[in-house]
Amino acid sequence: MAVSERLRREVVTRANHLCEYCRCHASFCPYPFSVEHIHPESLGGQTVLANLAYSCQGCNNAKYNFIEAVDPLTDQLVLLYNPRTDLWPTHFLWSEDGLELIGITPTGRATIERLRLNRENVVGWRRMAIAFGIHPPSPIELPSL
Repeated sequence: MAVSERLRREVVTRANHLCEYCRCHASFCPYPFSVEHIHPESLGGQTVLANLAYSCQGCNNAKYNFIEAVDPLTDQLVLLYNPRTDLWPTHFLWSEDGLELIGITPTGRATIERLRLNRENVVGWRRMAIAFGIHPPSPIELPSL
C-alpha cells in the first residue's frame, strides 16, 4: 500500500531527516531516501506509522524484504535492528574516529552486515560530515512509534 504524504511527513520528522539505519542525513547522503516497511508488506507488514522507517536507498535496497540475518560472529540467525522497538545505542557504537558503526550485539552485527552500514560511500560521507561538524549524530535514546 502506498504511504500517504501525511504519513511520510510524520516518518521523516520522527527520524529527524536521518536514515534510521546508517544515520546519514538526507540533505547530505549520496542516496535518495524513502519510507520503508520495517516488517515488509510481502511478509504481512502493514502501512502504519509503527511499521515505517526513514531509510536511505542504500540501506533500503540492502534490507530488501529481510527481517533476519546471520550474526557474523556466532553464525546465528537473528532479527535485524528495528528502529521502532530497539534502542540504537544498545546495538551500535561509533568507531573512535566516527567513520564506522560497530555492532555490539548479534542484532547490531547482523544488521551492519545485511544492510552494509559501513559501505564505502557512506564512510566517505561520514568523513566529510565530520569535517563539517555534523557527524556523528546524537544517539537515539528511545524508540518512537
